Amino acid sequence: MKISKRIVSIVMAMCMLLGGVISANAAKYEARIGHLESAQQPRNIGLLKVAKLVKERTNGDVEFKIFPSSQLGNQRQMNEGVQFGTIEGTVSPAAFLGGFNPAVSIMDLPFLLPTDRAQAQEIRQGALGKALLKSFDSRGFKAVATWPDGRKNFTSNKPLTTVESYKGQRFRVMDSKILIEQFAAIGASAIALPFGELYTSLQNGVIDGEENPLDTIASMKFYEVQKYLVLSEHGAMEDFFLFNPAWWNSLPENYQKIIVDTLMEVMPSVEANKEQAQKDALVVIKKAGVKVSPLSDADRETMRNLMYPKTKAAYLERAGSEGEELIKLYESEYKRIVK
Repeated sequence: MKISKRIVSIVMAMCMLLGGVISANAAKYEARIGHLESAQQPRNIGLLKVAKLVKERTNGDVEFKIFPSSQLGNQRQMNEGVQFGTIEGTVSPAAFLGGFNPAVSIMDLPFLLPTDRAQAQEIRQGALGKALLKSFDSRGFKAVATWPDGRKNFTSNKPLTTVESYKGQRFRVMDSKILIEQFAAIGASAIALPFGELYTSLQNGVIDGEENPLDTIASMKFYEVQKYLVLSEHGAMEDFFLFNPAWWNSLPENYQKIIVDTLMEVMPSVEANKEQAQKDALVVIKKAGVKVSPLSDADRETMRNLMYPKTKAAYLERAGSEGEELIKLYESEYKRIVK
């Protein structure tokens, strides 16, 4: 069957027109952003909101494509991908960044942030927070913001009624000297175990307890193999937004500002969603029969006084003079804010 020249011309014109529309609608600056959490968790929900607002506010010029659930690799692979430019961005917990930037391990110090959320945000956004973001500049990253991602609490199969009751107990930690010293300071021992082995290790009595945010304790069903939980909120879980420097520097300054401002605008809703997730998790944990108790103000002060010197020394051993400057900033701000 013959196709007339007129039909061919019409088809070619339509293809050219469609191509022009696609080209016109294509983002000038596209960023693939990977992270570990599932699509249903607060971090991802917040990121999708940020992506929508950034696209609107840059008239479609900047488009974030969000990849949750380790779709772009584990956190180390994503961090390296940002450094090498194979992906444009990642949202990484501070706990996964110490090997790339020892300075950021200050976030592992127990009781670093006050329990009051407004005071914690003041420290996060103050001189310490800004210095921490800047510390990534020499490590192949552009860090632009932080988001809170919950607080760790203690659980155990043995009572945790007083500070003295922690003595002799064995707790699982991530492979961090700071966290090992955290438990040593109160007479407990810490064992670095892979996260995937934690449930079985608790079940078999290899360790007595662990530390995690409430939603993690619930989602991983650690409440099935733990009897006691203390609402200590001793460990701040912080997310860092990292971009490839070359990609970030390719953006006009006004677009950079839009991204940072939008991240800060969305942050309170993410924290609120995270707080609700903690409340929902606590209901599940209590229903399972776990004995839940608050950490008294007196025990909080005792723990902080015991843990801070040892964990600070472990941090400075690795972070050196850069860490000393950050500690000075932190101590000054903490003294000013927490009266």
